[in-house]
Amino acid sequence: MNRTTEQDSNYKDLEKMSVAELLQGINKEDKTVPLAVEKSIPAIEKVVNIIVDKMSNGGRLFYIGAGTSGRLGILDASECPPTYGVPFDMVVGIIAGGDKAIRKAVENAEDNSEQAWKDLQAFNISDKDVLIGIAASGTTPYVIGGLKMANEYGLETACIVCNSGSPVAAIAKHPIEVVVGPEFVTGSTRMKSGTAQKLVLNMISTSTMIRLGRVKGNKMVDMRLSNVKLVGRAVNMVMQATGLDSGTAQKLLERYGSVRKAVDNAASSEL
Repeated sequence: MNRTTEQDSNYKDLEKMSVAELLQGINKEDKTVPLAVEKSIPAIEKVVNIIVDKMSNGGRLFYIGAGTSGRLGILDASECPPTYGVPFDMVVGIIAGGDKAIRKAVENAEDNSEQAWKDLQAFNISDKDVLIGIAASGTTPYVIGGLKMANEYGLETACIVCNSGSPVAAIAKHPIEVVVGPEFVTGSTRMKSGTAQKLVLNMISTSTMIRLGRVKGNKMVDMRLSNVKLVGRAVNMVMQATGLDSGTAQKLLERYGSVRKAVDNAASSEL
């Protein structure tokens, strides 16, 4: 295993740098992350195709991780329902230590190799579903244990790691390895590694939802109209799609509840 995430930073004496030097150094390192992600697109594509197939047949997507990795999975999962109008249990993020670990680290939670599967069983996970383990180092026992049990029960498994040849990648059936190199602050994998994981998660969930028909053209036509900003965006979408004025578009949205349904019923509705 090549643990580049633990290698010494390319920068020395950080405490002696000015704020401008710190920001420029961090930014220089961050610029390398999308290029590392690009190399993993074939592996990401394979995983997306598997997820789409499973979800098309009633399956769900689960993320497991500890610390930053777990929080990123929860973030991605929690944004799918409001963005794409899918059920809240269609994409599920689970963090080692439970929901309290989202805000405050839970000591030794990531070291329990049996807990992830217990956490997943609470959702009645089955071979209809897909499990993605997220672990920057690729060594997290919580993630390794969850993936191992998922394999035994016939699930499709994948992972997002930032070292090559890791134990997590060896266990996942479909590994995604995004090797970003040393962090600006040595070992601080919430930085480049976290950014890489977020980019990959964006790609996975967005591509999946598009392939499942949750986007029309380039618009989020199934988004939940949960605040004034989103209602205003939805009104504009309906106006663009139908040529109707804002007042009529607003009434259609109030009646049908989504951009997709408002547009589909615009011609036949009497307002």
